[in-house]
Amino acid sequence: MNPIYRRGAQGPEVARLQQRLAALGFYNGPADSDFGGGTDAAVRAFQKSQTLPRNGIVNQPLWAALFPGEMIAPPSLWKEPLWMQCLAMTGRMETNLPLPECFTGLSGDFDGQGISFGALQWNLGQKSLQSLLSEMNREHGTVLTAVFGPNAAPLRAMLGESHAAQLTWARSIQDLRKRIHEPWRGQFKSLGRTPEYQSIQKSAAKAIFDAAAAQAAVYGLRSGRGRALLFDIAVQNGGIARETRRKILADIARLTAREAAHKMEVARMRIIANRRADAASAKWREDVRKRKLMIAEGEGTVHGTPFRLEEQYGIKL
Repeated sequence: MNPIYRRGAQGPEVARLQQRLAALGFYNGPADSDFGGGTDAAVRAFQKSQTLPRNGIVNQPLWAALFPGEMIAPPSLWKEPLWMQCLAMTGRMETNLPLPECFTGLSGDFDGQGISFGALQWNLGQKSLQSLLSEMNREHGTVLTAVFGPNAAPLRAMLGESHAAQLTWARSIQDLRKRIHEPWRGQFKSLGRTPEYQSIQKSAAKAIFDAAAAQAAVYGLRSGRGRALLFDIAVQNGGIARETRRKILADIARLTAREAAHKMEVARMRIIANRRADAASAKWREDVRKRKLMIAEGEGTVHGTPFRLEEQYGIKL
């Protein structure tokens, strides 16, 4: 696949594109590595100035017009291992932020989990955030102190409290709209930008990926996209329960192997996506379905953001 950039793309190549469009007077937004509507409008304006088709797509000819003599650079995520590509994909859906800013994703108690923090929204309610913060305190305590200042002591104290007390503390530092108060909000964001805490998040994400990928053979999945689906299920939904697994395997057993291997792979993923969505809470069921079917199909729109897994993340069928 030849690299192209369009709405939904992310990464340092997008930041460079934004900087070039700004220097040429077509873009006045931040170089945030996120190809959103503002970047799309700037690309279309540049295309109009060059009498090129106004489609918002940056391909090799347009890249050469912006950067004379250069070949278009492939997305940096294409070079990353699959688990990192999956972290970027799911992190984007969990936080609506691209790498590396998704490491700073922060949410209040909108879902009863107290505080959710990080690329995969580890949280106090499910006791998944406590271990990451404890590791940060244990391995990089001086960094934690530098980030939180006077608030480092109450944060450390919270980690030693009961689960109920931890949730009470979390709710005490946010408003009625579930937004974290300052300076806590800025301090958590700053923590997420440190290489030390990003490394802790990556290790935790790799462990989730390894466990999810080990389940691929159970469902006959062989592709990167299949493992990405199981990873996203593990993150968003906590995995697949025994009864749902039984239904999935029964549905898969009824498939007839008359289709090409890649079509059978997609058919299995569709079954997994729909059965896991059916098992989700009614409040979130269709959100889960749309998100999981996007992965199964390899493209779609989730929370208003277009996803094309191979093009953007290097996740292939």
